[in-house]
Amino acid sequence: MALAVTAKDKPVDTKASIDRLTTLLDSDLKRVNTLIVERMHSPVELIPQLAGHIVAAGGKRLRPMLTLATSRLCGYHGDRHIALAAAVEFIHTATLLHDDVVDASDLRRGLATANAVWGNKPSVLVGDFLFSRAFELMVEDGSLKVLEILSRASAVIAEGEVLQLVTSNDITTSEDAYLEVVNAKTAQLFAAAARIGGVLGERSDAEEKALDSFGRNLGIAFQIIDDMLDYSALESELGKTVGDDFRDGKITLPVVLALKAADERERQFWHRTLVDLDQTPDDLAHAVELMHRHGALAATLERARFYCAAARRALVTFRDGAERQALDEVIDFCLDRGY
Repeated sequence: MALAVTAKDKPVDTKASIDRLTTLLDSDLKRVNTLIVERMHSPVELIPQLAGHIVAAGGKRLRPMLTLATSRLCGYHGDRHIALAAAVEFIHTATLLHDDVVDASDLRRGLATANAVWGNKPSVLVGDFLFSRAFELMVEDGSLKVLEILSRASAVIAEGEVLQLVTSNDITTSEDAYLEVVNAKTAQLFAAAARIGGVLGERSDAEEKALDSFGRNLGIAFQIIDDMLDYSALESELGKTVGDDFRDGKITLPVVLALKAADERERQFWHRTLVDLDQTPDDLAHAVELMHRHGALAATLERARFYCAAARRALVTFRDGAERQALDEVIDFCLDRGY
């Protein structure tokens, strides 16, 4: 689990964005994107077609931007951060391809998923190709420490995916068990992406750990908000089909909190819809109504605020400046997605 804190998250008066960060990193991002396109190349035509489909689907490149920004925050002035940011994005993209197959998803970022277009087998195999490209970039970098951080992250992400399968359709899943999945599946890559900047900047172990804490807590908050939006967002805003988690029987935090307050009749509803997957067209709306009745969505947002506060505290370790301010705004952006 992430670092526990008591500090309150600061209020946000206007809708936050990551514009400051993308502007600050504009030239580096262009170089990362160029390298991604180069490394996606293969004489097997389907590979760049399928990989390009998901890479071009409009992702914010948030994880590689953490590597680029923390490298600058830690005073690094070389070029290694470009290839390592690309490696981070390849790992992320590979996991998306595999996730969509496991979840049988048809929509991602508002577009048809690769598995919906080309099928499951090509999606899994191209995901493997992208993982291999990521490891090539790590090996070329030559740092055993970087290799250790990113290879460990890749293993933990896979463990998180398996753990999520174990907890799916299990309404006895606790909040701690949910957070264990989130920490592995999502937060681990956020943490690794942020920590690399400290390695490149040759910062102290304490500063590396602060970057890890920043990324990890940001990643947990990001996933908590994502899970909340599956029950509260408009489909056009979410970029995927609203209610997918419900239809798949995934036990996310809003469900865990609603179940904690449920009476026997409500528990029977959750068992029928999430364990038996016996669902009617009206069940999603009823699930949302139950979450509002018990304050589960509001409580989920509060949990996200808690982890955002932890991420912000971790940044205090570093000098104030453009990079720190931009990363601070990423925290606000993450939280604002829930409003």
